[in-house]
Amino acid sequence: MKNNPRNLSVQILNRIEEGGAFAQPLLDSCLSKSTFAKAQDRGLLTQLVYGTLRFRNRLDWVIRSTYAGKFESMDTGLKNILRVALYQIMFADRLPVYAATNEAVKTAKKMFPGRSNLVNAILRNAARKMDAIEYPDFDDDPLLHISVLYSHPLWIVQMWAEQYGIEDTLALCKSNNDIPPVVIRANGLKTTRSDLLDMLRNCGCEAIPARYSPDGIVISNLREPVARMPLYEAGYMQIQDEASQMIALLLDPRPGERVLDLCAGVGIKTTHMAALMRNKGTITAMDINPQKIEMSLLLARRLGATNIEPIVRDAAKDPDNDLCGKFDRVLVDVPCSGMGTLRRNPEIKWNTKPEDMKQFPPLQKEILHRSAAYLKRGGIMVYSTCTIASAENEDVVREFLSAHPDFEYACPAAFAAGMTEGTGIFRTFPHRHGTDGFFGAVLQKKGKQP
Repeated sequence: MKNNPRNLSVQILNRIEEGGAFAQPLLDSCLSKSTFAKAQDRGLLTQLVYGTLRFRNRLDWVIRSTYAGKFESMDTGLKNILRVALYQIMFADRLPVYAATNEAVKTAKKMFPGRSNLVNAILRNAARKMDAIEYPDFDDDPLLHISVLYSHPLWIVQMWAEQYGIEDTLALCKSNNDIPPVVIRANGLKTTRSDLLDMLRNCGCEAIPARYSPDGIVISNLREPVARMPLYEAGYMQIQDEASQMIALLLDPRPGERVLDLCAGVGIKTTHMAALMRNKGTITAMDINPQKIEMSLLLARRLGATNIEPIVRDAAKDPDNDLCGKFDRVLVDVPCSGMGTLRRNPEIKWNTKPEDMKQFPPLQKEILHRSAAYLKRGGIMVYSTCTIASAENEDVVREFLSAHPDFEYACPAAFAAGMTEGTGIFRTFPHRHGTDGFFGAVLQKKGKQP
C-alpha cells in the first residue's frame, strides 16, 4: 500500500499503542527518509498523529456512542483508522466528512479486508449524530467530564484533582491539548540570545524572547525542521523547553567549579551548564546508558562544550571513594513518569498505567540518597523531574531530608517570579506558565567548604 499521511499515521499510532513507542522518534524516522516531498503532507502526518493522541478519549467516546458492538474487542488498527478519520471530522479545518470517510475506507480495505463497510457505517453514523452525542455533565461528574472532553485517562484526572483541585485539573487538561510552542536555547558558548534572535529573523523565522529563561527563544513560521537549520547544525542553538532550561539556572553552576550531572542522559542540561560555566571548571556527566553517553558527546561537540567528562555508571549504586565529597554542585535529574510533558508527549498518558507510577519513587529515592555522598560540605544539589506528581517530587524530597539531617532547603539567589513556592521549591505547569511541568528542589549540604 502506497503511504499517504492518513494511512501512515495509522501505522505510527498502532506502533505507539501496541509497543509503547514514542511518537516523535517514529515521526522523525518517517520524515527524515523524505517519505513525502510536500511540506503540506509532512505537516498533515504530524497533525494527525499528535491530534489523535491528544483527543483519543473523546474520539473513543464518539465511537462507542455510535457503534453497537464492543469497542474494547475491536482490533487496534481498526480503532486507529476510526480515530484518525474522526479527528479530521471533529477538529481539522477544511476537510469534508465524505473525504475523511472515503480515505478511512480505502485504508481499511488495504489493512482489514472485509471490514471497510463497518468503518464506513461507523463514521457516517457518527457524522449524522455528532451534534446529538451526550458527554458527561460537569455538574454531575466533573472528573469523568474532564476525562472525556479533555481526553485524559480517568485515573490521571483523579490523581491531579486530589493534588490540585478540580479547577486547576480542568485548566491543566485543557492546556495539555494545546500545541506547544517551539522553544530553543541560545548556546552561550557560540552566541548571545540577542544575536541569535537577529539571525533567526534574518532567516525568515518569527522569533521572540522566552518569558522566563534568559537563554530561551520561541520560534515560529519555520521553513524547515529546527534540526535541519544551518544555525542548529552550527551549534548556535538547542531545542529545549523553557522549563527544562530553568533547571540548570536553578543549580547555578559557576565557572571553575566541579559539577556532577548524575543522570545526564543525552546531555541537554549538561551542555547548558557548560555554557553557564563558560567551559571553565569541569562537569562530570554520569549515566547508566552508554548509548546516551555517546549521544551526549556528539551534542557537546556540536555546541562546543569542552569541559564535560562523561562516565558510565549507575547513579543508584554507592559512589566510588574517589568521587565522594568532591563536587561543588550536583544535578539529580532523575528518571520519572514524564507527566509534566503531556503537551509534547501525549502518548505517555495512554501508555502509562496507574501501577506504573509506583515504579519511579523507589528508584528516585535510591538515586537521591546516593547523591548526597558526592557533594562537598556547603555544596548545592538540585533534585529535578519533568513530572507534576507529588509522589515523585516533594514526597521524595521530604523523605530524603528526614533521613539526611545534614541537608536543608536553599533559596535560589534570583529566580523568575511565580515559579518558586517557598524556600527551595521550583515548580512549573503548562496552564500557569505555558511551559512543560517541571519540579525542582534546591538542597544544601550543611557546613562550610573545607
